[in-house]
Amino acid sequence: MAKFIKKRGRTSPAINTSALPDIIFMLLFFFMVVTVLRKSSLKVRTEIPRATELVKLRHKSLIQHIHIGAPIDKERGNAPVIQINDAFVRPDAVETAARMFRQNAPELQRGLVTTSLKVDKKVDMGIVSDVKISLRKASQLRISYAALPRDNE
Repeated sequence: MAKFIKKRGRTSPAINTSALPDIIFMLLFFFMVVTVLRKSSLKVRTEIPRATELVKLRHKSLIQHIHIGAPIDKERGNAPVIQINDAFVRPDAVETAARMFRQNAPELQRGLVTTSLKVDKKVDMGIVSDVKISLRKASQLRISYAALPRDNE
């Protein structure tokens, strides 16, 4: 029979960490490329109304956001304005912006393009109606109103 001899004092070799910085930089680069930053800065003050029946929108890349409310910059006054991306537009320019957004969408997904209206709850419906007419002229019929969930009271 063979004897089993334990060799004392032998330790396992240390783990090689020389490739660790390379892996960390690859992960950092990956997340920098994949991360989507905010596309526009908000120049309109909006207090979103509350609602009970809410549906979360899917396909976030196919949603065009239109903000309607009083401008944050006091020099522009208190009259409600329309903001698309980073620019203020008139109601008749909404049609052109909607057409361009729809054309930039992939051809197979153009029917899924949705316009999300983020309207201040104190804004008169006249300007909202003008925007909706412009969207109708642009054949953009999928419209969503942004709202927050209502607190149960």
